[in-house]
Amino acid sequence: MNLFFPVVIIGVLLVITLILIVLDKVMGGSSEKMITINNDTQIAVYGDDTVLSTLARNKIFIPSACGGKATCGFCKFRLIDNVPDVKPTEEPFLSKEERENGVRLSCQVKVKESLNIELPSSLLTAKEYQTVVSQVKDLTYDIKFVRFEMIEPKTVDFKPGQYMQIKVPGIDIVRAYSLASNASEKNYVEMLIRYLPNGAATTFVHKALEEKDKIILTGPYGDFFLRENSERPIVCIAGGSGKAPIRSILFRLKELGMTRQVKYFFGARAVRDLYYTEELMQLQKEFPNFEYIPALSEQLKEDNWQGATGLITEVLDRMTGDLKDHEAYLCGSPGMIDACIKVLNKHDIKKENIYYDKFS
Repeated sequence: MNLFFPVVIIGVLLVITLILIVLDKVMGGSSEKMITINNDTQIAVYGDDTVLSTLARNKIFIPSACGGKATCGFCKFRLIDNVPDVKPTEEPFLSKEERENGVRLSCQVKVKESLNIELPSSLLTAKEYQTVVSQVKDLTYDIKFVRFEMIEPKTVDFKPGQYMQIKVPGIDIVRAYSLASNASEKNYVEMLIRYLPNGAATTFVHKALEEKDKIILTGPYGDFFLRENSERPIVCIAGGSGKAPIRSILFRLKELGMTRQVKYFFGARAVRDLYYTEELMQLQKEFPNFEYIPALSEQLKEDNWQGATGLITEVLDRMTGDLKDHEAYLCGSPGMIDACIKVLNKHDIKKENIYYDKFS
């Protein structure tokens, strides 16, 4: 075998590598750059990673339910100047007004020069939490309950309805899940995680996660939370694991004495998809102004179901009157949320009184 040919190939690769290194330095990739946040905080940056990853390394955690793959649209921020063109991957998530105002997805913008950016002040308080799994159990055939005990920091503050992100160990994946626990209990959080076929994070939770596992969480995040200063009657609507943030909201309303009228619609296919039924029925007994309405869309013969039937939107429409003085809390799939909003609008609810989380 002629040894000359492999030597030549190796030499060519080394030359190409050196050229790339030189070009990187000429283009500024290895020079120091600054990210200025809200005209206040400054961080020094080397390299040209994305804004999302760069800020995370500096303990500033922007939410990203898809882990930076440009499929969730959660990681928005605003560039004050030197705004690059919007990429095709960003277009579905940015309104015309947002584009005009320099709003971009942080997972799609690289730090090639110094940047002046704006972030919601609430994001600057998000933290990274070291936790240990203290409990894992099945709620249904495809939904698991997981409790994470705080290690460092030892406590967490969140608003009922908000979410946190799980860093899946061993793989570069971050996923967001709503908090299902009582916000008054600050040394742990609970999540209800539904299994998604081919979903790396949910597969890890359902197939590999065990008690005593150490897991990193970041957050809390989200503008979906209980408006405690309001006295308006409430309509809650959820499906599947969308019960998680509603559960947290109900914990808080119970603590406050359930002074507001609350009607909770939960959509499922069959009886096997229902859970926490006894807990919610007990709450209904304790507070006459709380009503839980589970509805089945594909009930089985063996279910012997005597409750509401049909799509949750149909049940909502049938069992709802004038909503102009109400507020609504919705959590579920994007399709379910959009369909429910149409029904709520039909019953004259005010747009500003609808709060929701869409699970993508």
